[in-house]
Amino acid sequence: MPGPSDHAAIGSRLVREGAGLATLAFVLALSGTPARAQQADPASPAASSSDAGRSDARGADAGKPDENDTLKAGQLAVPAPPADAVMPDVKPVISDDEFNRSIPRLGAEDDPELGKPLETIDEFEKRLAGDGKAANASASAASAASPAASGAASGTASGAAVQQAAAPTAETEAIGTAPVRDAELTAPLPPIDQFEVTPVQFAEAEEEAKDTEVTYAMRIDGVDEADKAADTDLLAEFKSHSALKKGDGKAANIAMLRARLGEDATLMQTVLASEGWYSPVIRTRVERDRSGEGKVALTAVMTVSPGKRYTLSDIVVKADPTVPPNLIADNLALKRGEPIIAQRVQGAEAQVALALPENGYAFAQVGDRDILLDPDSGEGVYTLPVDVGPRGRFDGFTTSGDLAFDAKHIGVLARFKKGDLYDSRKVDDLRKALIATSLFSTISVEPRKTGQSAGSDGTEYVTLHVQQDAGPPRTIAGTIGYATGEGLSAQASWTHRNLFPPEGALIVSAIAGTKQQGLSTTFRRSNSGQRDRTLELVTEAFHNDYDAYSAYTGRIAIRMARDSTPLWQKKITYAVGAETLITGETDYNTATGTRDRKLYYVAGVNGQLGFDQTDSLLDPTKGFRLTALVQPEATVKGGFNPYIRSRIDGSGYFPVTDSLVLAGRVRLGTIKGAGLFDIAPSRRLYAGGGGSVRGYSYQALGEQAADGKAVGGRSLNEASVEARYRFGNYGIVAFVDAGQAYRQTTPQFNDLRYGVGIGGRFYTNFGPMRLDLATPIDRRPGESRLNIYVSIGQAF
Repeated sequence: MPGPSDHAAIGSRLVREGAGLATLAFVLALSGTPARAQQADPASPAASSSDAGRSDARGADAGKPDENDTLKAGQLAVPAPPADAVMPDVKPVISDDEFNRSIPRLGAEDDPELGKPLETIDEFEKRLAGDGKAANASASAASAASPAASGAASGTASGAAVQQAAAPTAETEAIGTAPVRDAELTAPLPPIDQFEVTPVQFAEAEEEAKDTEVTYAMRIDGVDEADKAADTDLLAEFKSHSALKKGDGKAANIAMLRARLGEDATLMQTVLASEGWYSPVIRTRVERDRSGEGKVALTAVMTVSPGKRYTLSDIVVKADPTVPPNLIADNLALKRGEPIIAQRVQGAEAQVALALPENGYAFAQVGDRDILLDPDSGEGVYTLPVDVGPRGRFDGFTTSGDLAFDAKHIGVLARFKKGDLYDSRKVDDLRKALIATSLFSTISVEPRKTGQSAGSDGTEYVTLHVQQDAGPPRTIAGTIGYATGEGLSAQASWTHRNLFPPEGALIVSAIAGTKQQGLSTTFRRSNSGQRDRTLELVTEAFHNDYDAYSAYTGRIAIRMARDSTPLWQKKITYAVGAETLITGETDYNTATGTRDRKLYYVAGVNGQLGFDQTDSLLDPTKGFRLTALVQPEATVKGGFNPYIRSRIDGSGYFPVTDSLVLAGRVRLGTIKGAGLFDIAPSRRLYAGGGGSVRGYSYQALGEQAADGKAVGGRSLNEASVEARYRFGNYGIVAFVDAGQAYRQTTPQFNDLRYGVGIGGRFYTNFGPMRLDLATPIDRRPGESRLNIYVSIGQAF
């Protein structure tokens, strides 16, 4: 039996012959491991000959285990010697120091072979096949020279594993010389940038992976009870955002269907949580039902277990004391015991955020809520931190940026005074007033702390800072219209809205039409010394050529008013003013039967008061309006003839449905104090036309002269009824108008003329565009069968 020294010698030889490090390690481990004895039958021939041939069996076949050897726990077991055998002492072949010195260093500088490139697979296989043949031939020669060694080799296997690694056997030779059946094994590897990986194909999923469109239905189970308990329709809310619903029952493949189902499960969880169900269990699956035609019907199923609906067990507000003390509690509309509904919670917090600045707390901040849920009881403790900040009062104004006007004029627009309790609603009102000037591209108003005490009540002054960004001050505008009797008219204007700051505008306008031409210049100062007050100075010259009269007129007027605008509609409006004009007009001469031109000098003052309760300036749908006008004036024509012109207008609007509105109006007018022909024709009262009684020409109604043209009157009455139906940006209007003008100073309400018609509306962001077609009832000679009116805005 070989000892440690023998194994060391074998290891040394393996290293010198180029054996691998793994084999060397195995040998060294084996050299330090005692062999486990295996009992043999003394009568066996193999046993009797095993000792005799053991030392000779370390030739070519040394290390090759025979069929009687066993391997247990990593150790090589060998047969035990006979009991009466005398084993000689075996001395080591070499010492350990000599063995260590004989191991070559593993470095390219010590052994040039280590620095050479690796041989190819073909070269390695050829060398391995050649080494195997040589080792096999050597083993055959050793066996022929020593039959005892041959017999020993067939009966023992001591050191087999070591010798097998050192010298390939016949079995190794057969493997080494076997032909390569797959040419790909010897082919060179492709470059890394050309390497392709073929994805793994799964036979079971092959059908689902195809890009085949599928149809599906959806079903939701288990949510009915929660849907009944909620204040809102949970299923309707879910379906309005559902990916499956938006897919309209079609998907590119089953993978897409499952993705939508997963997305909808998350959506359902969000919808339930918004109504207080914070711990639902949601399961999804896709059911398949094969029809008789071989088709697969898919149903996306969602099973919902809502669980407990959480309620508020306590409401805690962490804030400093306020004035009044219950300011936050009164505006936080949450109660103990009610479900934790996201919309109610958010709405309550928003109300607190609004109420505090409206009651003096300009810098109040509502913090992030915290809701502590108890899964066992299904209750939640709601906590809201609020930083109320100091209670403030209005101070002054500061401004910066590209200024349209200074801080002093900002104070004119404000509806509060210094020392008033801060109110965010008044700040919003100031912001709207600044926008209504149309002088800014952007504008912002924000409060700023001053730290200055505003009184003994603990309040502080708050300064409002206005950041201005002035917009383009010039505007060019134009309108065009047509009406039977008035003809075609076009009007253009140029406006510089801030030529004379603050808010001093210059407007130059011109009108050109078949019946009217003119030019005017207007100076207008908005918010003149007071919010919403406008001062205007107008000079104009124009020519009118109507059937009732022809006039060349020059006019100068001054007016101070509080009017409504599309951006700022006011409930109460007023206007006062004065005017003087010189006009040369044609009038019917009863003596000659001709129309002679006369020169009139007219001067007067006027006052107007309006009350507006409608919801829109240009397109009202509900409410009413009342307007009264009084104009004391005098005509100088061979004397001084004073008179008073007055008129009252009223209109009402009633929405029958969201799309249908009934509208009606009434107008009454009178002139008292002068004879009909002592009044300039342009100052008399007329009826007929697009803004009066449709179906008739402009100013066509009233007393007629011998030439068949109206001469005007000193009183009138008018009435209209409309049914306005709107669909989208379009509308249809059916209407009936009635009216008449009289020589008398009091409306007579007789000989009324009627017009009926239909109109179309196109609604824009600045108001409706109007096209009306009307015909007179009981048409008289000389009256048109069809009259057309085109303009902007409703008829009234």
